[in-house]
Amino acid sequence: MATARSRLGSAGEKLALAFLARTGCEILHTNFRCRCGEIDIVAREGDCTVFVEVRTRRGCPEISPAESVGPRKQQRLMRAAAEYLSCHDLWDKPCRFDIVEVVLQPDAPADIRVWKGVLEESQVNP
Repeated sequence: MATARSRLGSAGEKLALAFLARTGCEILHTNFRCRCGEIDIVAREGDCTVFVEVRTRRGCPEISPAESVGPRKQQRLMRAAAEYLSCHDLWDKPCRFDIVEVVLQPDAPADIRVWKGVLEESQVNP
């Protein structure tokens, strides 16, 4: 049975997917899992592979969803991205890390913001 937290996260990911598709991103994978971790969304924008972490909150959070991606999570994202790039032979292509913030408000549309390039591509090692 899904918890309230997992339902919230799933709802946020669906909104983020629709938002990214509307802005011209091609969705390659959702919930890419490997031994290193998970990447919520892998997309392509032009020739750039985009690794997306989705953060969803209700109401006005004390810290922004983007600020909630700490150093440990960042390391897991970079290791999972390296695994993805290796599996798909994409080391010669540019990549970046984005965070999509989804803030759900009662009786109002979700507030969706994209923070592009939040981690350095150079930190991902083959």
